[in-house]
Amino acid sequence: MTQDELKQAVAREALRFVVPGAVIGVGTGSTVNHFIDALAGIRDRVRAAVSSSERSTERLRAHGIEVLDLNEVSTLPVYVDGADEIDPGGAMIKGGGGALTREKIIAEAAERFVCIVDASKLVPVLGAFALPVEVVPMARELVRARLRDLGGEPRLREGYLTDNGNQILDVHGLRIEHPAELESRLNQIPGVVTVGLFARRGADVALVGGADGVTQRDYA
Repeated sequence: MTQDELKQAVAREALRFVVPGAVIGVGTGSTVNHFIDALAGIRDRVRAAVSSSERSTERLRAHGIEVLDLNEVSTLPVYVDGADEIDPGGAMIKGGGGALTREKIIAEAAERFVCIVDASKLVPVLGAFALPVEVVPMARELVRARLRDLGGEPRLREGYLTDNGNQILDVHGLRIEHPAELESRLNQIPGVVTVGLFARRGADVALVGGADGVTQRDYA
């Protein structure tokens, strides 16, 4: 199968985690787009969705699925999203699409995080994919200096603002052997809004599309 077909396969498989009558958390990205399209086929079973980006919100609404603000939701049984990298423990790098802050908020609110990826996203150690860090614009150079002190090469994502009005530094050259520790450390830098390490709240389940079809990995 092509990579796009693998994404479609894991997106369809994720439908079995949808809790009938409940609100579902929906992430951002090309694989999630396939999930939203698949979700449209069972929208009568979905009460509503909470979305991590304006792009996903538009796609959900185009399919007739109501989108709620997280503040309106008392329980969120499941959150479905992709990843740029995922390690053997379920820690991830996310934020290639720029929605890392809202993704992290929804992941924290959800009872279960289902990650949908193709097999190319599985890595033994995180860091080959540049680590996104969302920063308050006035703190950009301060944060950049601190990231360099940690051995990274931060590059501004030119011409891009997040849905929150902030900038992103993509940090190259890291080998992240202790992702939860690095996540905590980066969160302490003044001006950092969110770091694209999802280790303290990683995936509970990964659905992985590969040559042999879709396989499930459980981390929780």
